[in-house]
Amino acid sequence: MYLNGSRFSLVLTLHSLELPQASIYPAFILGITTYFLILLCNLTIVVTICLNRNLHKPMYILLLPMPINDAMGATTLFPHLLYSILSQDRTISYPACLLQGLIVHLYAGASHVILIAMAYDRYIAICCPLRYGAIMTTKNLVKIITGMWLLHVTAVIVLFSLLLPHPVCQTYMADIVCYNPSIRKLICEDTRDNNIYGLFTMVLYHGLSFFVVAFTYIHILITCVTNKQSDAKIKALQTCGTHLVVFLVLEFNTILPLIAHRIESVPAHLRRVLTISVCVFPPIVNPLIYGFKNKEIRQKILNCFKRKIISV
Repeated sequence: MYLNGSRFSLVLTLHSLELPQASIYPAFILGITTYFLILLCNLTIVVTICLNRNLHKPMYILLLPMPINDAMGATTLFPHLLYSILSQDRTISYPACLLQGLIVHLYAGASHVILIAMAYDRYIAICCPLRYGAIMTTKNLVKIITGMWLLHVTAVIVLFSLLLPHPVCQTYMADIVCYNPSIRKLICEDTRDNNIYGLFTMVLYHGLSFFVVAFTYIHILITCVTNKQSDAKIKALQTCGTHLVVFLVLEFNTILPLIAHRIESVPAHLRRVLTISVCVFPPIVNPLIYGFKNKEIRQKILNCFKRKIISV
């Protein structure tokens, strides 16, 4: 057992990547290429929205945190993972592990928060178009964004605060990345309070996002059926399809690793793959679906490239 006063100087050992010597450099090249691709795609969308006044609308303002959040999630995983691939050093300090876990949960939970806000925006735009301007004002946008993020950040900080009083019994972590369930397994005391609170937040995030998406989809689909304008139907259905794909990817990548940690019969390698996928697949899929697939954003990006080529 490690005393409270010394555990913050502990060095933990994450699970080995088990890479053959011949696979180290190909794995590093694949990893750094994926990371830079994620950063390029997401930051391109951020810059495009920020620099174009025509995109300063509620829909895009609510979308803006998504690429920022995805870049943060990828950055939580890739730099340390790439260093580990080259050095074959799987150690991490206990404070750094706590920080990594905190950011992973901030990133994953924020994805739900952002999708809830975007679903509400699309619901108002499609089902109550005449009231959209009056409801989605700048003042209301600030209230929605501030309120949801404050609640989210507070919930995650409380989750990790419940871990701090407990001493650590072991320094080996059977996971590739730190997050709450893997850190909790290092603690030798009863962590029932953290476990119960973790289950509560998991049900809250997934339950609330599922309810909001289901509620908005049902009403949007009803509006599409009753709307006689074919263009409006197609646009609304495209919005629903896009949102549904992102929502399903998010649900699959966030809830399965948490469930896998609570079921002992789940193979350890499958649990590790699911854990890493949280920080890989959404940051790749989201900019493609919400950014480059969006006609206005895609057109602004193409116009920017055309101006650059002409100026050269």
